Amino acid sequence: MLFSALKPMIVSMGKEAFDNEGYIFEPKYDGWRLLIHKQGERIEAYTRYGTLVTVKFPELKEAAAAIKANSAILDCEGICMRGGRPVFDDFAYRGRLSLSARIAQATLTHPATFVVFDLIYTDRAHVHEPLMQRKERLADVVSDSQLLTKTMFVDGRGKALFAMTKEKNMEGIVAKRKDSSYQLNKTSPDWLKIKHFKSIDTVILGYRTDPFALVLGLHFRTLRNKPVGTVEFGIKPEEKQAFLALAEQLHTLQDKQTQWIEPRLCCRIDYLERTDMHQLRTTIFRGFLPDKLPEDCVWDYD
Repeated sequence: MLFSALKPMIVSMGKEAFDNEGYIFEPKYDGWRLLIHKQGERIEAYTRYGTLVTVKFPELKEAAAAIKANSAILDCEGICMRGGRPVFDDFAYRGRLSLSARIAQATLTHPATFVVFDLIYTDRAHVHEPLMQRKERLADVVSDSQLLTKTMFVDGRGKALFAMTKEKNMEGIVAKRKDSSYQLNKTSPDWLKIKHFKSIDTVILGYRTDPFALVLGLHFRTLRNKPVGTVEFGIKPEEKQAFLALAEQLHTLQDKQTQWIEPRLCCRIDYLERTDMHQLRTTIFRGFLPDKLPEDCVWDYD
């Protein structure tokens, strides 16, 4: 298993926070899922897709000192903290760097931390052991440091942790069955991510008719009117008709899927997830914004 591109256990989507004595609950960190492999003085990091990214994170060499086992595979989240919380775009920035000088500079401007939540391997595989036994082993293997630290978790009280993460403007929580085994490269209902919806104001770039959906855009530092997703749910029939009457005067190009319009209209949406490619997923329409200036619809880098 060591130094091979394993794919981690994938978390299913949960609907709402709950309490259950058969579960533990962890904060969900907004970063990159990484598997850290260590043997002796060698340490490597792989993404959830199996890409080796060790060279991008020189902090790993120092973090290795916090791993007391000679051999280990740790499941963790790589994060960059800003204002007391993880910021996805900061860690994604680290992941895009390739020049050694810029990587070295980024260790100072965007320092990385690795939050560990599971132990897959030491001198043998632990994937068939129940979660709480793996947690006990993890406590013996990892000595918390500034660069590598075990995640906190609470026993049975998911609602309280969900409320706390909302106050701290974090992504949400993960519920895990105490007796769950570690299923490599599988999406399991034994682990559930429960996220907070976030709101954002977007410019409408066009619409689709089958089914009806608005095509959403945002302005980035180096790109204007980038498509970032669609929204289908939450649009009332009267809102759809009012929009179509206005949009007819703004038509530009049309392709097989989309009628594009001049970027003059704005709307507010809620979303659950955003991807590495700046796409918003699980979106809900909240309303048109007739007084919003399109140039003020910008990507939230926080």
